[in-house]
Amino acid sequence: MTTLHSSRRTALARGYRRTEPYRFLSPTIILMLVLMALPIGLVVSYSIYDNVITNRNPSLVGLENYIKILSDPTFTIAIGNTVFFTVGSVAVHLVLGLGFAMLLNSPLISAWVRGIFRVIFILPWLFTVAIIAVLWRMLLSPNGVINYLLVTLGLPAQQLEWLSDPQLALWAVTFINIWAGYPFFMISLLAGLQGIPADLYEAATVDGASPWQRFIHVTLPQLRPIIISMMLLDLIWTSQQFALIWMTTGGGPITATEMLSTYTYKLAFSRYEFALASTSAVLILAMSMVLAYFYARHQKARD
Repeated sequence: MTTLHSSRRTALARGYRRTEPYRFLSPTIILMLVLMALPIGLVVSYSIYDNVITNRNPSLVGLENYIKILSDPTFTIAIGNTVFFTVGSVAVHLVLGLGFAMLLNSPLISAWVRGIFRVIFILPWLFTVAIIAVLWRMLLSPNGVINYLLVTLGLPAQQLEWLSDPQLALWAVTFINIWAGYPFFMISLLAGLQGIPADLYEAATVDGASPWQRFIHVTLPQLRPIIISMMLLDLIWTSQQFALIWMTTGGGPITATEMLSTYTYKLAFSRYEFALASTSAVLILAMSMVLAYFYARHQKARD
């Protein structure tokens, strides 16, 4: 009898130890289920019903909402605008961020000049999205500073409506997003540049490498993990940009700056078609998951 109780206690203790990691993780798992899995599951379920929330008894429609969204010309325009806005922003973020980071890391300029440049370059990052939107709406208005400078220089024949002209609005909001986002690249790449061992540059110099060859064969390979990680993160963040677009153009004029985020928002809160909005959100989620997969794969490869 004593031996039986002893074996039971041993089995219980062994089972208790086996579940110990899961008990430590249980608060996080519960939070993830409540805050992430449950909302995502609800959105996915909404996407296969007819107009939910506003309809007391929604009926199952299967993939009909997906067919409607994918055949909507505005959705196609939103995808094109989002790709242009995202790829353009990320590419210029990288070029500007790397250029300014190398300038701030250069021994050719004095410390106090670097300090001034550092403050100036990082300034856009200190503003909130609302301030950036108001600031650039004022600067780009027909009677704003930008048009005044262009007219003074004699560049355009008439004052341009940057945010109201369908031909210019997408370029304008992309430029604003570039201006607001490049300091993030600059700071991260500057930290990466300062972490490159000086021995590598000295060895390359002894081998007769020119400054351009040192940049290509030393700087870029050393920065490559940071560059890839930041580009993938920036692709995810920029493709989901909503506040800046909404506060500057609202997706207009017409559909000139319509993004996937503004398109989905309008479906939900302007047209009250929550099922279609959920369908659009699921499609955006699927696209974001592809980027997230590549980011996670890259991080795993680094480890």
